[in-house]
Amino acid sequence: MNTGWAHIEWAGETLALLPERALWWARERTLFIADPHFGKAATFRCAGIPVPETSHEDDLARLENLLARLGARRLVILGDFFHAKSGRSEGTLAALAEWRTRSEALEVVLILGNHDRHAGPPPKAWDIACVVGPWALGPFQCRHEPGESELGFVLAGHLHPAYHLPDRIGSGLRGPCFHFGKRVAVLPAFGAFTGTSNVTAACDDRLFLIGPDCVLELPPRVLRRRR
Repeated sequence: MNTGWAHIEWAGETLALLPERALWWARERTLFIADPHFGKAATFRCAGIPVPETSHEDDLARLENLLARLGARRLVILGDFFHAKSGRSEGTLAALAEWRTRSEALEVVLILGNHDRHAGPPPKAWDIACVVGPWALGPFQCRHEPGESELGFVLAGHLHPAYHLPDRIGSGLRGPCFHFGKRVAVLPAFGAFTGTSNVTAACDDRLFLIGPDCVLELPPRVLRRRR
């Protein structure tokens, strides 16, 4: 068991929250990620904004290392695989194709998100199953945009949740987080080159702040002070 992980009992299952911004369901050897937004840097470059078009390489390396270390047999992507149609650059597509070739035994399921509808699905040769959510897997209803479901416990993305933890001098720390409610959990954006949105926790919600090497649950007393 990795000491940098956090764990939660949710929907009758044990889930591990990883600092790589991913959720691990060990019993099913399934890794969940949300919002990789591959090609976002290329989209910026197409718009004339001079940013390096290599962020996908770092994200892919992080994903590939994580999958190998865990021995995952399934990857579920909770939407927004590509950022935009203009981001499907030659370099981005080549890097993703090479990754898929190296991981051809891995089952990959993409829950189509709002960006996917405009950017288009991954090429068929990559063997990525594209489904419209909600998509059922065990007790979970996998979807892109959060929302409660009578059919099960929802795993979603879309919001890129983050939390600002203030200190006594008014600055503090801000970082991506996992946001767990009673029946809806929102994962942080997996892509490093994405924005974030501050979340406000409701009563009995649980927030897990992501650091460079660990995930830490915020004590309820901290959350109560912010309500």
